Amino acid sequence: MSKPRDERQKDLFRPPLDAIIDMGHPLVRLAGEIDWAFLAGRFGSVYTSGPGQPPLPTRLVAGLMILKHMHSLSDEALCARWLENPYYQFFCGEAAFRHDLPFERSSLTRWRRRLGEDQLAALIQESLSVAHKTGALATKDLELVAVDTTVQPKAVAHPTDARLMHRALEKLVKLARREGVGLRQSYVRVAKRAAIMVGRYIHAHQFKRARRALKFLRTRLGRVIRDINRRIDGDAVLEERFRPLLILAGRVRAQDHRQRGQKVYSLHAPEVECIGKGKARAPYEFGCKVSVATPVTQPKGGQFVLHARALHGNPFDGHTLGPAIADMEKLTGVEVRRIHVDKGYRGHNHPHKFRVWISGQVRRTTKAIKREMKRRAAIEPIIGHVKTEHRMDRNHLKGHAGDRINAVLAAAGFNFSLLLRWLAELLRAFVAALFQTTAAAQSA
Repeated sequence: MSKPRDERQKDLFRPPLDAIIDMGHPLVRLAGEIDWAFLAGRFGSVYTSGPGQPPLPTRLVAGLMILKHMHSLSDEALCARWLENPYYQFFCGEAAFRHDLPFERSSLTRWRRRLGEDQLAALIQESLSVAHKTGALATKDLELVAVDTTVQPKAVAHPTDARLMHRALEKLVKLARREGVGLRQSYVRVAKRAAIMVGRYIHAHQFKRARRALKFLRTRLGRVIRDINRRIDGDAVLEERFRPLLILAGRVRAQDHRQRGQKVYSLHAPEVECIGKGKARAPYEFGCKVSVATPVTQPKGGQFVLHARALHGNPFDGHTLGPAIADMEKLTGVEVRRIHVDKGYRGHNHPHKFRVWISGQVRRTTKAIKREMKRRAAIEPIIGHVKTEHRMDRNHLKGHAGDRINAVLAAAGFNFSLLLRWLAELLRAFVAALFQTTAAAQSA
């Protein structure tokens, strides 16, 4: 593999960043604690040798991924803040302040796609390593864990039959115009009116009229589908271009709210699943399920996320426990002694069933285990923080791979935010102790 390019030489006409910024800043101290060589080894494994432009430094890639999810920034906001924040640039390995971006914004998308979930999981592993090294997390905290699942919603509009059929008709007509396929009639104007009236009729509890408008919309979508099929018949190139959208439009037209199995809830994200978690405020959520694990103890630095993985197919919670614990033990290198879960995990598939304690269980409980079972609910606010503050609440990344990548990066961003706060507290404690020692020496 070719050596990644490194053009960050000290400029003779500009002072270096370490002469401008406060070297005691938590972000600077965090940069000093991270093992960038370990991340370079993991991220560098996806690069291949050969001709072409050398890749960017792996520290820049890893630093941008951490900063994005640590502060819940979009790609555009991250690039803008990186340009104006010298601490961000120092964290990513720059030597002197830069007034231009060393990469394109779209490079972030390509890096995520190239690295994938397996390589990005090294960020969680490194965050736990830094936490253990700085005293924020002890080994015993990795032996007693709580596991739960949540929903990672996708960035899609709330699905309705009328909206989906109207969007399918619009996309088909737009694609036909772009490819030069002439249609007998597009029905764009009357379909938009019908989609609006379905919502109005349902709001007024006029369900018979709503069904009539919905049937009108379904009929017009069917006409457009058949018209396109007739006009592209025999043209292999056009058939290949229209096939994915025609299949989705056909599924949208044929599906019914009473049918079983996977449905289409979004045309641009057909992998979205409907998951009901029993919440009064949100009976159904549209995305994918995510398994999360945290310590059931009280680590000094906070409740770190030990494991996070997106699970497709809406699996039963109990069937996710065995693989989740195996992945976590592989990540941390510590064998888990006790696992605390809620009642949704009854009938789990963990090979050591006597290590699993279900909420409300009475048999075989001791005082220590009862205290741990009370701490199981501590995972709920952690999931809430990861979702609302670190971009798991609305996933904008594409496809199944995007779901898995976003879950891992959100957990890593949460862990590094805890480390940032922990290092700031250590600095304050050190300054307070130094002040007390100085005051005592002067009084003596």
